[in-house]
Amino acid sequence: MKIPPVKGTKDFYPPDMARRNWIIDGWKRVSIRNGFEEYDGPIFEYLKMFQVKSGDEIVEQLFSLKDRGGRDLAIRPEITPTLARMVNQQINSLPRPIKWFSVPRLCRAERPQRGRLREFFQWNIDIIGVDDVLADAETIFCALDYLREVGLTPDDVVVKISSRKMLAAVLNAVGVPRKNLDSLYAVLDKKNKLPAETFEKTLNEQLPDPKMADKIQEFMNLEDMEQIEKMFGRQDAFDELTELISYLNEWGVGDYCRFDPAIVRGLAYYTGIVYEIYDRPGELRAIGGGGRYDNLLKQFGGPDIPATGFGIGDCILGILLKKKGLLKPETKELAYFVACVNKDYKDRAAEIAVQLRSKGFIADFSYKAGRLGKQLKLASDSGAKQCIIIGEEFNSKQLVVKDMATGQQQLIELDKFFAQLKSELK
Repeated sequence: MKIPPVKGTKDFYPPDMARRNWIIDGWKRVSIRNGFEEYDGPIFEYLKMFQVKSGDEIVEQLFSLKDRGGRDLAIRPEITPTLARMVNQQINSLPRPIKWFSVPRLCRAERPQRGRLREFFQWNIDIIGVDDVLADAETIFCALDYLREVGLTPDDVVVKISSRKMLAAVLNAVGVPRKNLDSLYAVLDKKNKLPAETFEKTLNEQLPDPKMADKIQEFMNLEDMEQIEKMFGRQDAFDELTELISYLNEWGVGDYCRFDPAIVRGLAYYTGIVYEIYDRPGELRAIGGGGRYDNLLKQFGGPDIPATGFGIGDCILGILLKKKGLLKPETKELAYFVACVNKDYKDRAAEIAVQLRSKGFIADFSYKAGRLGKQLKLASDSGAKQCIIIGEEFNSKQLVVKDMATGQQQLIELDKFFAQLKSELK
């Protein structure tokens, strides 16, 4: 009986693994050069921790279980609550600002679809302890630093930026009761994910007056802050947004960014600047997103400390990079293939391959050690740069080194060959 993989998960065969590592290695490299340190946490946590951040409805969106002690646990659907817990545990000993990154494996109990799996990897960047728009700008730059490095241009991707603080002020000006805000954020976040009629109906169900819905829709369709100021007055968040855009322009990534009041981020814990990253044509789901969440550590029983950060998943990013022909994992070239003229020399071939590996070279040999012609073909198919041939046609202290690209070969003393390798390594 054949057992398939669980729906919504993915098997990583070697080529897939190479692509995954290429993406994740890039995330780590960019994080470190931007001054972030790596952390990680357990793959499961107490279920209550995710309920504190996202409410009881989160239970339907994750994989939960009871352990043998009857404790309610959950496989992590995100790592931000873990970050908050870890920081709170050592808040008095951690130097600030706290600049951490992580690349966790996450699981969500969602309906699998293109670009949205039940199991995925996510790049998380967070800055804790800085109440300055400069930190928000740095996180956005870090995301763009990676996207730019892999070859994505402003014609390929866009960071849509808004402010939860500004949205709250506008909703207050429209007359939306404060108690309705949290549930309304989740609805507004679906504006670009639902058909227009469905969104309008859902929005009206959340509000006591249809005129409020019209006013909110009008706000979300505006294109610049001047229009917002004309309709709703000058908001506190304007200066923050202006400063943020100024930083991004100065740092050479302004062409990737634009203001978009329709960006909401559905989670209630965002408090200030928010943003989402999309492919420029808007054909895919969001590549990633984030923003300021100044109350999260306090929610988890810690001190009142500001924080900002983002997450980028591997699924949509991988689809976009493949579509653009930019997904180019580096493969390690086989430096040497050791062949032998007959089976009598098979063990000797393996011994030389091991010696080469011990010196740091990628080397391989044939287990069957059949005809020399077959071994040479295997060396060629495996992409070996050079093939070492040993056998009875020359004494045991000699070998032939064949350049697989040119076909040229030379007979060389074994000791001299390894002496030359030692010199190369130096």
